[in-house]
Amino acid sequence: MDQKPDIDPAQQAPVTEEVVNETPQVEQEPTPDMPSEEVAEQPQLKDVMISLKNVNISHKKIRILTDVSFSIRQGEFVYLIGKTGCGKSSILKTLIAELKPEGTEATMLGYDLLHLKNRQIPELRKKIGMVFQDYQLLSDKTVLENLMFVLRATQWKNKQAMQDRCEEVLEIVGLQTKDFKLPSQLSGGEQQRVCIARALLNSPDMLLADEPTGNLDPITAEEIFQVFHNINKSGTTILMATHNFAMINEFPSRTILIEDGKLMDSGL
Repeated sequence: MDQKPDIDPAQQAPVTEEVVNETPQVEQEPTPDMPSEEVAEQPQLKDVMISLKNVNISHKKIRILTDVSFSIRQGEFVYLIGKTGCGKSSILKTLIAELKPEGTEATMLGYDLLHLKNRQIPELRKKIGMVFQDYQLLSDKTVLENLMFVLRATQWKNKQAMQDRCEEVLEIVGLQTKDFKLPSQLSGGEQQRVCIARALLNSPDMLLADEPTGNLDPITAEEIFQVFHNINKSGTTILMATHNFAMINEFPSRTILIEDGKLMDSGL
């Protein structure tokens, strides 16, 4: 694939250099031939991506949630669950700086949400991929044109690099043969796959999904959950708000339950 064009450095995922110990007498690193408890199939958890401590969330001066505290580390897949109207979407809106929190600490991808300046909001959002319940696709543009529109809006210039990136994300979601179709020619599940592909275009540090299977039948919902978990296995951190408990049982992971205004964390 052609090299990604020059864009705002804020879009680039942070790179963590590993320090290599060159001291001769050290334990040999685990290899596939040397089983170790430290070798796991799940992505390695590294940096803290989200940290909320004693946070209050309000909308139009109406308190929605009080004393919210949880953290999410790199590589995790976390479900945010609870009844409709319990505050799941409000937490996601807080994390993308649509709602301003109050409290002891609120960081998202290293940004201080308590003191975030307006000019920093676009920088933060470039690092986040969002997937919604309603697809929000441009109805008069093909799948490929929808994706190219986003790349142009985020300062991509090289047409071949843009084309290559679109093909890459469409392959990830299994739609590489549907790039010429209009949204109206796709099923609901296919439209949601396009939305996931769109969210992946700029290699976000984290995916936030708000009820991504709310409009889908059970079989299609299972396919979409599988897509998200495949993406997570490649190392992308995911926080998904959902009330689809059947799929949570099918694809178990850490859950944060909101009930009666309080959070209960499974801690898995």
